[in-house]
Amino acid sequence: MKFQLLIDGKLVDGASTMDVFDPAKGESFAVCARANEGQLDAAVAAAKRAFPAWAALSHSERQRYLERVADAMQSRFEEFSALLTREQGKPLDQAQMEVGGAVAAIRYFGSLELPIEILHESAEEKILEQRTPLGVVAAIYPWNFPFLLMIMKVAPALITGNTVVAKPAPSTPLTSVLFGEVVVDILPAGVLNVIVDANDLGPALTRHPDVDKVSFTGSTATGKRVMESGAATIKRMSLELGGNDAAIILDDADVEEVAPKVFQAAMTNAGQVCVAAKRIYVPRAKYDAFCEEFARLGREAVVDDGLKKGTQIGPVQNREQYGRVLELIEDAKRQGKVIVGGSPLNRAGYFIAPTVIGDLPDNARLVREEQFGPVFPVLAYDTVDEVVARANDTEYGLACTIWTSNTDRGVEVAKRIESGLVWINRYLDLRFDVSFGGSKQSGIGPTQGPDSLKDYTQAKIISVAKTVDVHKVKEKQHLPLSA
Repeated sequence: MKFQLLIDGKLVDGASTMDVFDPAKGESFAVCARANEGQLDAAVAAAKRAFPAWAALSHSERQRYLERVADAMQSRFEEFSALLTREQGKPLDQAQMEVGGAVAAIRYFGSLELPIEILHESAEEKILEQRTPLGVVAAIYPWNFPFLLMIMKVAPALITGNTVVAKPAPSTPLTSVLFGEVVVDILPAGVLNVIVDANDLGPALTRHPDVDKVSFTGSTATGKRVMESGAATIKRMSLELGGNDAAIILDDADVEEVAPKVFQAAMTNAGQVCVAAKRIYVPRAKYDAFCEEFARLGREAVVDDGLKKGTQIGPVQNREQYGRVLELIEDAKRQGKVIVGGSPLNRAGYFIAPTVIGDLPDNARLVREEQFGPVFPVLAYDTVDEVVARANDTEYGLACTIWTSNTDRGVEVAKRIESGLVWINRYLDLRFDVSFGGSKQSGIGPTQGPDSLKDYTQAKIISVAKTVDVHKVKEKQHLPLSA
C-alpha cells in the first residue's frame, strides 16, 4: 500500500519519505510520505480557501458528510485495526476498541449542533449568542492513541464549520494517512488535509499566520512550546497535556477485587495512556498484600506482539520512549525494591516486562515524572489526609482513581483531589457527552462533550434594542400623533 499525504483534495507524494517501524519487531514495515514546509504551506492555504464554503453549509449538510465518512471508516474497520496494531503496538482487541471509538466519535460530534441561543429577552431588548467557526484548525496528536485522538479533534472542528490540517506523530502516521485516503472522495477539497513530518514541521504549523486554532495533545513540555509559538497571532489553543495520575486505594477496599483493576488501569496500552494510573497509594496495613497481588498479575500477564491472539500487553511504541522507560526503571531500582519485572524482555522489539517497584521515596523520578510505560511505583500511606496531600503534590492535574467499598466516602476524598477528572471504582471510562479537562500543567480547554465543541467556535453576542411602535406609545399616552 502507498501511504500518501492529503493536500487540497488530492493524495500526493511527499517531498521525501520516512520509514515506519513495527514496535513489536523493532524494524521498518512501511514507507510513508513526508512533507516539507512548502507542502505544509500548501495544506494550510488549501484549508483557508475551503473554509468559506464549508462554513456556509448548514449543520445538517456537514453532518451528512461526516456520516458518510463514518460509514467509510466502518467499512474498513479491520484494515484500520490491524494497521493500528502494526504501527502502535497495542493488542488487536485494544486497537479494535480504538477504531470503534473513532467511528462512534465522528457520529456523535456530527450529531451536535450549536444553534443561536437567546440569552435574554424582554419587551425592550433581545440578546443572542451565535457560535461561529474560527477558520483553519491545526490538529496535532501523539502516538499512544493516534487514530482516536485525531478524530476527537477533526470531528468537532469540521462539524462547527472549520477546516483542518492534521499532523500525526511521526512514529504513527499510517492510520492518519489511511483516513486521508478514505475521505479524499467524500469531503470537499481542502476541508481536511493530512501532512506527516519527522518532528520538524510542528513550529511552522503552530506559528503559521493562517492557522486560527491549535488543538494539541502531547507532553507538557511540548505544550509549553506550542503556546509560545502561537503567541504572536494570539491563536486559540486547546492543550491536553501530561499527567502523573494517582490511584488511591482506601483501607476498606478488597485486595483481590481491586488489585486486578488497578493493575489494568496502569498497564492498558503498555501504560501509554495520559490518564493511566501512574502512582499507586496503598494503606500501610494492606501494602504487602497488594504488592503480592501486583507481583502475581505482572508474572501472569501475556506480553507479546499485539497481532497474536491472547496478548494482553504490547511493546512500548518507539525506541526513544523504550530507552526512557528503562532509564526510569534503573533509577528506581537503585532507590526501591523490585516487586515484579524490572527489565526488558530478551526478544526483538521494544518489550519491557510489566514492572512494579515499591519502597520508593516521594522524590524518586518514577514517582515525580510521567513514565508512560509498563511500570508503576506502589507507595504506602497511613492517613487519608496524608495521601491526599501526596497525591496533590505535583504540577500535573489530569486524572485520579479512588478505590473503596464505600462510594460516599470515595466522593468525599475525590472532592479534595486537584485534578480535572476523578474516577471512583472505575478507570478509562470516558463518555463522549461528558467534557473534562486537565488542571495545573495538564492542559487548557475541555475535551469531549458539548463544551469541547464550543472550543472550536467564537462566541458572538448580538444585542438588539427592539423597535418601538411610536403610534402605539402615543395612543397609550393619549398624545396627538403630530406631537
